Amino acid sequence: MAEGSKDQGGVGTTDPEEDSPNMIVYRKIEDIVTRIQDEKAGGVAIRTVKSFLSKIPSVVSGADIVQWLMKNLSIEDPAEAIHLGSLIAAHGYIFPISDHVLTLKDDGTLYRFQSPYFWPSNCWEPENTDYAIYLCKRTMQNKARLELADYEAENLARLQRAFARKWEFIFMQAEAQVKIDRKKDKAERKILDSQERAFWDVHRPVPGCVNTTEMDIRKCRREKNPHRVKKSVYGVPDDGQSQPSPVHISSQPTRKTTKEDVQKEITFLNTQLDRHCMKVSKVADSLMSYTEQFMEYDPFVAAVEPSNPWLSDDAAFWDLEASRDPSQQRVKKWGFSLEEALKDPAGRDQFLKFLESEFSSENLRFWLAVQDLKRRPLQEVASRAQEIWQEFLAEGAPSSINLDSHSYERTSQNLKDPGRYSYEDAQEHIFKLMKSDSYARFLRSNIYQDLLLARKKQPADTEQGRRTSLEKFTRSVGKSLTGKRLTGLMQSS
Repeated sequence: MAEGSKDQGGVGTTDPEEDSPNMIVYRKIEDIVTRIQDEKAGGVAIRTVKSFLSKIPSVVSGADIVQWLMKNLSIEDPAEAIHLGSLIAAHGYIFPISDHVLTLKDDGTLYRFQSPYFWPSNCWEPENTDYAIYLCKRTMQNKARLELADYEAENLARLQRAFARKWEFIFMQAEAQVKIDRKKDKAERKILDSQERAFWDVHRPVPGCVNTTEMDIRKCRREKNPHRVKKSVYGVPDDGQSQPSPVHISSQPTRKTTKEDVQKEITFLNTQLDRHCMKVSKVADSLMSYTEQFMEYDPFVAAVEPSNPWLSDDAAFWDLEASRDPSQQRVKKWGFSLEEALKDPAGRDQFLKFLESEFSSENLRFWLAVQDLKRRPLQEVASRAQEIWQEFLAEGAPSSINLDSHSYERTSQNLKDPGRYSYEDAQEHIFKLMKSDSYARFLRSNIYQDLLLARKKQPADTEQGRRTSLEKFTRSVGKSLTGKRLTGLMQSS
């Protein structure tokens, strides 16, 4: 790889689209980096720093880079210069020699410039096999500065499992590169090792750091060009990717991009930006919380009373779940969410009773009517849909509900051709109203709290009754024994 860096210089093997947004940014960054390195034109002095036992070649301090940016780019605020320098570092043009986090600090931290061979403008898209060779090579070099970090060790173990069949070949490639590296000058080898590490810090960044290689405009454009072949750092392509699949090419000339096409692309990209994303860690935490919450209700995980219906022919468990006299577990489950409360027949009854006490039962009755409509035979749907409209939504309806204008208009349009899901928008709106308002008050109400406490006390009361009966029995036995002893003593005297 070092040989390649000398031979190729800053020239890539592909012909990238120079007008792509990312390429324009890369060229501007490279112009700044070239000027910083040009000492004759007032650039930053690249020097060798002496440490206690060794020398650190070809480095500059972060403070020098910040000062140069402020002086030569007319930047007045140091924070702005640090931000610009961090963006340059995030793309791998400069990197700290003792850290995997690619940011610029305004202090004495030492930085090194990346070789032009590894610049992002060369359109690198390294394969996992390249990364496996690099990590494997690091394990062969017994040096503290090349020791794998925790996340790199995990990645190496994962890649070793993924490429189990070709791992011997990967190991041989890494071994050959180590032999070549050992023939080089010590200072040169130290610089090349750090540049290679910085390259992988860009393309396989530390968890939590900015990944500048994620899906962006450049990659969206590349997807439209299936003949573009990914470059391999070490010349070892992944399985199944060395030969791209043949693609049909239209004989017609390509149409010139119009204003409408650009507008569609802008709309698509804005939609991608607005898309809600969630970290995997948060999803895992939510899944674990959900599992812990519902564990005691799963007959496969927890023991159920009176018997497990999945393991026996006894259906008593299902009968108890469907009964109108809920157990303490069922009442507790109503507090998990409104959905759980409405699934339970007894929960629906209690919630409806609460809403009647607040004179807002029409919301739940409308929701239940729409649920019933979805299960009706097709020939009854149209007439039942009109009945629901007359009861809840028509002018002067006896059980009028409160709908927003958007839901009302959508529902009235749907009823021109009534179907099972004509009231979907209205039902969703009413459900949100109940969930945000009535349901929270239901959980705090005396109806729910009394029922929950009563179910909790029931087993305790039974146990207390048993204890009381046992105590009475013990006392009565004790009294009878004492009476017999006194009678015997009197007779003997």
